[in-house]
Amino acid sequence: MSVRSFEKIHPKLGNRVFVDPTALVVGDVEIGNDSSVWPMATIRGDVHSIKIGDRTSVQDGCVLHVTHAGPYDPEGHDLIIGDDVTVGHKAMIHGCTIESQCLIGMGSVVMDNAIIRSNVVLGANSLVPPGRELEGGFLWVGSPARKIRPLNQDEINFFKYSADNYVKLKDRYLAG
Repeated sequence: MSVRSFEKIHPKLGNRVFVDPTALVVGDVEIGNDSSVWPMATIRGDVHSIKIGDRTSVQDGCVLHVTHAGPYDPEGHDLIIGDDVTVGHKAMIHGCTIESQCLIGMGSVVMDNAIIRSNVVLGANSLVPPGRELEGGFLWVGSPARKIRPLNQDEINFFKYSADNYVKLKDRYLAG
């Protein structure tokens, strides 16, 4: 696996974390217990910090990055992802907050200073513009993302199922 320091800051990995050998995790990154980072994902905490919770899965080809502090954004933005989140293949997540129990659809883009509250399904190829807040408990889709309908109980239960499923799969990878 490619887990490396940037300016003497090394990523911190929790217990039983799987990082695929083709993925890159660099700099000020903290990944919680039982989480997984799949092939070709990039998690780059070089100009701000990234914190990923427990049982969160970052799928193949995702790009996770942060916003640097500068004249257009004096404080910059770190990236925070909660527990039991599934980030779908090829999603781009940048300097935002995603709370716990969310599904970020494949190919979606979540921009700087956006907030996705808990219990959100963000449909595939959706765009969450900078500074936008998505209310929890709903399906959001489109570009820009629009609130479609409340989630039903089966959809809410899926967050735990998906997280548990990826914990089991990463355990198989860790076992060799």
